Amino acid sequence: MSEQRPPLPPFMHETAVQKVRGAEDGWNSRNPERVSLAYTIDSYWRNRAEFVEGREAIVTFLTRKWNCELDYRLIKELWAFTDNRIAVRFAYEYHDDSGNWFRAYGNENWEFDENGLMQKRFACINDLPIKESERKFHWDRSGPRPADHPGLSDLGL
Repeated sequence: MSEQRPPLPPFMHETAVQKVRGAEDGWNSRNPERVSLAYTIDSYWRNRAEFVEGREAIVTFLTRKWNCELDYRLIKELWAFTDNRIAVRFAYEYHDDSGNWFRAYGNENWEFDENGLMQKRFACINDLPIKESERKFHWDRSGPRPADHPGLSDLGL
C-alpha cells in the first residue's frame, strides 16, 4: 500500500489551503525527517540554485539549512492551485550565528502525486537583511504559527 498524505488531489480551494498550512506547520517544526515524509521517495527540488533529489537528500539539505538559519519561522500563503499543483508565496525570518536577522521572500510551485505526496518543488527565494526590531513573526519557536497570528497579507507582506 502506498503512503498517503491527505488532502489528496485534485485540489479545491479548501483542500489547497489545508495543504499549504500543513506544509507550513511541518517546516516550522524544523524536523528534517518529519518534513521529508511529505515528499515522494524520489522527489525533485530546485531550491534557489541548488538541486535536491530524494528524501535522504531532503533531510541532508534541511539539516544544513536549519543549522544555519536559526530561530526560523515561516508563513506560507496559497497563491493559486489546479488539479495536482499548488503555487504559494511565503516569507520566513531567521538569524545567522552572528545574530544578523533576515527575512526571506519567495514563491514555490508544487506538484503532487495521486497520494498527496509532493513530487516536485521549485522555489525562488530572496533574502533581505532586517533589524531584530523589524521582525514580524513572533510565536513560540517550538511549534506552529498560532491560528490567531497574522498571515502574509495581514502583515502587508
